[in-house]
Amino acid sequence: MPLQELPCMNLQHPVRNKRKSCLSEGLGSESTPTELVLQRSPRPKHPRLICRGKENDFVLARRSRRRRQSTSGVLWDHLPDELLLRIYFCLPLQDLLRVSAVCKRWHRLALDESLWHSVDLEGLTHTGLALQHVLKTGVHRLRCPRAFVTKLELPEPRTLQLVELDLSSSIIPTSALQSIIRGCRQLQYLSLEALQLSDSIISCLAKNCNLLQLNLSGCSGFSAAALADMLASCCSLEQVNVSWCIFSRDHVRSVVNHLSPSVTALNLSGYRESLALDDVKILVERCPNIQTLDLSDSTLLTADSFPVLKQLKNLHHLSLSRCYHIHLAALCDLGNMLPSLGFLDVFGFVQDSQLASLKKDMPRISINSRPFSSVARPTPASRLLPSHPDQTMWSRSCRLRVRF
Repeated sequence: MPLQELPCMNLQHPVRNKRKSCLSEGLGSESTPTELVLQRSPRPKHPRLICRGKENDFVLARRSRRRRQSTSGVLWDHLPDELLLRIYFCLPLQDLLRVSAVCKRWHRLALDESLWHSVDLEGLTHTGLALQHVLKTGVHRLRCPRAFVTKLELPEPRTLQLVELDLSSSIIPTSALQSIIRGCRQLQYLSLEALQLSDSIISCLAKNCNLLQLNLSGCSGFSAAALADMLASCCSLEQVNVSWCIFSRDHVRSVVNHLSPSVTALNLSGYRESLALDDVKILVERCPNIQTLDLSDSTLLTADSFPVLKQLKNLHHLSLSRCYHIHLAALCDLGNMLPSLGFLDVFGFVQDSQLASLKKDMPRISINSRPFSSVARPTPASRLLPSHPDQTMWSRSCRLRVRF
């Protein structure tokens, strides 16, 4: 049936006049219900359509939509900061960085120091920008080995909160490294293995008086005088690794003459003709509490050093690998001289055919069972397996890590 638009109603409209006549007479008609609806209804805001049939008329009216209220729960904007921080605490590194770009409030919360206490950046191709960002968050534990950094800009002066730092085997300019170490005053664990250093960097290290473990294995670029001043200032050192550095005879003397008496583990390997018996005597007198000592590749040492080493009452692990002037027969007496000795490394100058007889003569000592030194290393080389990589740093893992 055809639809007709209802015309605008006014006092002169015939339909309204008809409605009045019907009501005044008190008589019902077939069209009365529809007319009463029109009378009692408010003035329409939308056009109405009236359909006329054979027996009655009915109205098609559009109902106004009410604005629905949100029933999904509390809005994110209404959550307190403490609850959002707890949620952010469960996010990995990449997601936390994405969250920081949502709005100003989320950016402020995503950079809260409580979320950036420990960070592992290993695996990033270019670490410069990420390293610069993380250092500004007040990070305490930072693991960033094998990093590639071309440029690093930190505002001057800036005090960093770093307590543990691993930059082993990284490619980083000395100027960038100096800007990091210059801001550190609370370092306790530090590994700069295989890095190019400078006297300025070593001088900055001297300001960290609470340093406990220091790994400078394979480093170069600093003088013997700067090394002596740094070792004299860091009087709380317990583990020191200065193996295979580009050292002269003066560097070795700086180590043995200024090393802290609190040292219990020392790796001084790799100095073929720079480490002599007199140096060992000074070292033993200065550091009588040594438990782990690595003097490998010191070709000037002979069996005459054994009576000197006997003074180390707590010596538990001794490495004399590739000390070719020590005869095999003299090693058998070493077990009797050092009752506390539990591990002995003699790689290189003891043949496999001779190893069985040596183990028989020294049954309580484990021989050649630890080929890699773990002194002051954040991640011992024995645990760096390709199939099961170890991502711990000084026996603890970092909460925020790069995931691929």
